Amino acid sequence: MLAVSIRKLNINDWKSVSEIYRQGIETGHATFEKNVPSWVEWDRRHLPLCRLVAVADKEVVGWVALTPYSTREVYKGVAEVSLYVSAIHSRKGIGKQLLKALIEESEKKGIWTLQASFFPKNIPSIKLHMSCGFKKIGIRERIGCMDGKWRDTVLFERRSKVLGK
Repeated sequence: MLAVSIRKLNINDWKSVSEIYRQGIETGHATFEKNVPSWVEWDRRHLPLCRLVAVADKEVVGWVALTPYSTREVYKGVAEVSLYVSAIHSRKGIGKQLLKALIEESEKKGIWTLQASFFPKNIPSIKLHMSCGFKKIGIRERIGCMDGKWRDTVLFERRSKVLGK
């Protein structure tokens, strides 16, 4: 496991964060996104709370952030996880450190349910989330069309053990 420090993501991290996101996009198995958005667009889409980066040797090597599930008040404690680790630092325990930190921080901020959605081929992400208490909810068949092909996603969620009881 690579030793990293976890801290809040800020605008100065955007160059590294966007590069890590680009790497994920290029795999074709991390997201439906085709292009990295601008900072302004990314910032608008993600909740202002629980934005974290993993830093090793003064370099951002991974990030995690939340998007709201819904704008409706009743769902204010439900959010979807986005987590990315740089390609050269994958499978070194960074994702797990980020996800554990996110879970702790999200509960402090009133989030009672975290959701995550993956392409079925994204086995490392599925295993990571399951190791942190996420449970498979089901398969969303043909939920999106990417490059002319319909893609399924597998939906996972983690209920807080301290909130939303």
